Amino acid sequence: MLPLVETGEELDDMVRDEALLRPAVMDLCERLGVTVKPLIRFIEGSLPVYSVGAAHVVKLFPAFEEIDARREERVLSHVYGRLPVPTPQVYSAGAYKNGWSFVLMSRLPGESLSDAWPRIPAAEQDRIVTEAGETLAALHSLNPAPIASSVGPSDWGLFVDAQRATAVEQQREAGLSDTWLEQIPWFLSSVPLAPPARRVLLHTEFMRQHLTVDPNGWRLTGLFDFEPAMIGDPAYDFVSVGLFISCGDPRLLKRFYDAYGCPPIDPHTLMAYTLLHVYSNLPDYLSTLPKPPEPTLDALAETWFGTG
Repeated sequence: MLPLVETGEELDDMVRDEALLRPAVMDLCERLGVTVKPLIRFIEGSLPVYSVGAAHVVKLFPAFEEIDARREERVLSHVYGRLPVPTPQVYSAGAYKNGWSFVLMSRLPGESLSDAWPRIPAAEQDRIVTEAGETLAALHSLNPAPIASSVGPSDWGLFVDAQRATAVEQQREAGLSDTWLEQIPWFLSSVPLAPPARRVLLHTEFMRQHLTVDPNGWRLTGLFDFEPAMIGDPAYDFVSVGLFISCGDPRLLKRFYDAYGCPPIDPHTLMAYTLLHVYSNLPDYLSTLPKPPEPTLDALAETWFGTG
């Protein structure tokens, strides 16, 4: 069955080995009493995730991400039934074999909003953005205290400082050019990130790829992937909103803010949090999002996070 996996490199090799993964998932599901037909692999993401039958999804975590498995289980249980759109219901979670953990959850109806977006009429896109803004506002309104022991960081300021210390190297490893790299220290020092007035439960990757939609009527049908959830500054969640919901469209971002119920956040603040985000990959964003009028982080902030 599944071998012990202790590093990211070993995990990368493992997730490509369907001949090894599929029998293990079938074994796990049989132990859980879940019908395994059909068993369909979701190809997105860094972890093995399978649709099991018509109603279940199972997600596997290697030994070094056991904490992430517990976090996803706790957060899903905390938010279930409390948001305007469905989230997966946890049916079972725990240890499997050789350090692997799992979360068995309900499958959300609909299809990926990211895949469906080009087919959605403009008026329906607007309404979906409104629904998304209302959903994030509801998530941020939940009291995170009951899950604070499982969802960090315990000190938001220390987290920001640690990300700031590695921001340049993170982007260098992602392949960012020197023209952009040399701007990062100055830009981050120029943007004050005051301690948040309130710390909220953050999804951290609130994006089209993690929302589902019903093609019959174009309504949001779900929000998933709470594994990287955190507790911190609400502005941190607006990074993925600007990059992956409005995708640099100022009109859509303004609509999202209106639905969320807050004035637009300073684009420079969101650009700073973009550079400090755990999964930040500026070269990837530059390849897919609108180009700034000049190659500066100031211009980039206004291009991706401005509201017109």
